[in-house]
Amino acid sequence: MAKEIKLQNEELALKSFIVLSRAHRAVADRVEEDIRRYGLNPTEFAVLELLFHKGDQAIQQIGKRVLLASGSITYVVDKLEKKSLIVRKSCPKDRRVTYAAITEQGMELMRKIFPSHKKAIENIFSSLDQGERETLINLLKKLGTNA
Repeated sequence: MAKEIKLQNEELALKSFIVLSRAHRAVADRVEEDIRRYGLNPTEFAVLELLFHKGDQAIQQIGKRVLLASGSITYVVDKLEKKSLIVRKSCPKDRRVTYAAITEQGMELMRKIFPSHKKAIENIFSSLDQGERETLINLLKKLGTNA
């Protein structure tokens, strides 16, 4: 009996992983599709969104905030800078630190596209009611904390 329960739990864990992975892929694909409509890739959008909502950020810290390798963040910042959406600023207190700051053009873009992006996210989650969304958040937090 205990062996059967253990096997059921293992099978449920595997099925949970597969369902979570497929759901993540489906949601990520829809979000990426929405972001690409604005001429950005998901990483560029994540950096712009961070700067839009949180203000200037040390470039070294951006990678941690948007889950990006430090080598990749320089590339993304370069691309956004070429598009005139962000600028680099030296830290007056520590020359080793460089900040990324969103430009007025970047602010205008985010003010224009963020509401529709937010609506696209709402549409993706529209099959869940408020209680289900809260439960999902709590379960995913618990899973992530214990992983």
